[in-house]
Amino acid sequence: MPGSSGSAAVTRSTLRQQIADALRDEVLAGRLQPGQEFTVKEIAEQYGVSATPVREALVDLSAQGLLEADQHRGFRVHEYSADDYRGIIEARALVTDGMFRALEEGRRGYQQPGDPRIAAALAGVRRRGEEAQRAAGAGDLTVLIGYDLRFWRELASLFGNPYLADFLHRLRVQSWVCAVQHLRQLTDLRGELWSGHTELVDALSARDTGAARSVIAAYNSHSLSLIERLAP
Repeated sequence: MPGSSGSAAVTRSTLRQQIADALRDEVLAGRLQPGQEFTVKEIAEQYGVSATPVREALVDLSAQGLLEADQHRGFRVHEYSADDYRGIIEARALVTDGMFRALEEGRRGYQQPGDPRIAAALAGVRRRGEEAQRAAGAGDLTVLIGYDLRFWRELASLFGNPYLADFLHRLRVQSWVCAVQHLRQLTDLRGELWSGHTELVDALSARDTGAARSVIAAYNSHSLSLIERLAP
């Protein structure tokens, strides 16, 4: 039947992404612990699917640094150190600084300062930031991560480079996976989590890259000192 193999490939690809997303969320929620091992068969049985999309999803997560593959024992959740986190923060800072330079030079999505589409998009990003701030203030880590990832993904997309946005998203997922492994030690996270999202949006709306850089520098310093305090 024409197109049947293509339909099967699409279905498998969709399953692959759904399983990868579900497992990533399990790691971020702390339900899959650092060093925890599992096999393709175990995950396939858990989700009631065939082994092929599961294996592909696990390979994808390994390539993103969330899992480690062991030829004989399956996969395990990657354990991050404070040094790993420091490296991720440095890489993240380089990407955001590149986006700020694009804004300064009038490149990409910010080339028209008064573009109403940019203003409308920034308003949406700001709403995401407000939700992230509320979750941070309440110490609700799971809700914060969801809104924070959406906030940064939507913000990065405004700079017009999908490769850069995708790379930053991967770095942010990695940084959260690393941070979660330490933050889950605390029973009360109120007052511990960064909540400067709207301040950053306001600086970018005003095209004040100096203020935006200051917000990011304070954010990175806060995050790093928190993880270094909690890491063994």
